[in-house]
Amino acid sequence: MRQARLTLKAPAKINLFLRVIGRRADGYHLLETYMQKVGLYDVIDLTPCAEGIHLHCSGDKVPDNRENLVYRAAELFFQATGGWGCGLPSGVTIDLAKRIPVAAGLGGGSSDAAATLRGLNELFGCGCSTAELAGLGVQLGADVPFFLADTPAALATGIGEVLQSIEPLRGCSVLLVNPGFPVSTRWVYQTFALTRKENASNLKNLQEGVLEARVASCPVPAISQATVLVNDLEKVTVVRYPEIGRLKDELLQNGAIKALMSGSGPTVFGLFAEKRCADACYALFKRRFPHTYLVAPVGAE
Repeated sequence: MRQARLTLKAPAKINLFLRVIGRRADGYHLLETYMQKVGLYDVIDLTPCAEGIHLHCSGDKVPDNRENLVYRAAELFFQATGGWGCGLPSGVTIDLAKRIPVAAGLGGGSSDAAATLRGLNELFGCGCSTAELAGLGVQLGADVPFFLADTPAALATGIGEVLQSIEPLRGCSVLLVNPGFPVSTRWVYQTFALTRKENASNLKNLQEGVLEARVASCPVPAISQATVLVNDLEKVTVVRYPEIGRLKDELLQNGAIKALMSGSGPTVFGLFAEKRCADACYALFKRRFPHTYLVAPVGAE
């Protein structure tokens, strides 16, 4: 028997390191990145209806058509499965409450798409496996399989779709500061390609001390002053948006152990060992940047 309605939470993510290690013949960049889900969520309500896909979104400048990954995820799901469950024609009404900033380097669109695929699978009783949903999700975005995976943190390789579950980040608070302007992921990667030679040896970032967790059974190292966080894409984005570099400096000056741009930006995150210090820094930044959030790593409990 189908549910009358289903509500899901779609978390944001941060990249504790992101290295571009090569490029495929089709233009996709090969990555090595440590992704961690964090406690900032969009909320998606799914309700079966007679037919069609009906998307309603809260938040400014959030499209309610095929420009939205949620709509395309539903469309792809129905095309792949029929979505009819017991064989009766059906559609879905989707209400998306956006809290994760758009085009922010936090994976909000990919997370929403993953939640939609997972939710429709449950709502219509199609019985698709996680691997089957991930096969659909990677057609929408390389981060979608990570958000479909039942793990709070993963080492991702390939274009980001090959996942190895690792222990989540613990013992710190995460302050997310979004400066209020969007950054195109496509533009960042295109610019990166233009500013780097195209062979893998020149793309490879061999910086020593980068935070890495390659073996699932090994705990994530503690974040300390000696830990180096790296994001190859930051070098591109900060040239056009120097505010990102200033935000990093301010976070460090106000008690963050480490600070880094997440994904393709422009959101910058700071890691804090002391909650009291994190609270004070949150109050300081929130006055200037409305999209500032103090969150915990998912799975850190």
